[in-house]
Amino acid sequence: MSKYVDGFVLIIPKDKREEYRKMAEMGRDSWLKHGALEYYETRGDDLSPLVMGDMKTRAFSDLNGVSKDDDVWFSFIVFKSKEHRDEVNAKVNEEMSQMGDMEDFAMPFDMSKMMYGGFQAEVEG
Repeated sequence: MSKYVDGFVLIIPKDKREEYRKMAEMGRDSWLKHGALEYYETRGDDLSPLVMGDMKTRAFSDLNGVSKDDDVWFSFIVFKSKEHRDEVNAKVNEEMSQMGDMEDFAMPFDMSKMMYGGFQAEVEG
């Protein structure tokens, strides 16, 4: 059975890197505790375009709103299925709601620059 992946692209100010890393570690612990199979938070290291002959891709650093003072993070969580994702996310959301008023929690990045999607794995290796 193919896996299901929630994927995120985030733009994190470099001066908020450690603050975001701590938040990501808390997220990792929660998602894994509630059943996610794998959890990754990756910070861009080589964001230059891929060149293959005459073809050239866009770079993640070309995303709208990325400046030299920002890091681009690519993050993803792996689940057994979309249904499993929904079950795990419901448990994580419940845990977060018990942490108190989220309005008092300051995100270390601009949420309007975050991209998210759920993806059905089609090819695995």
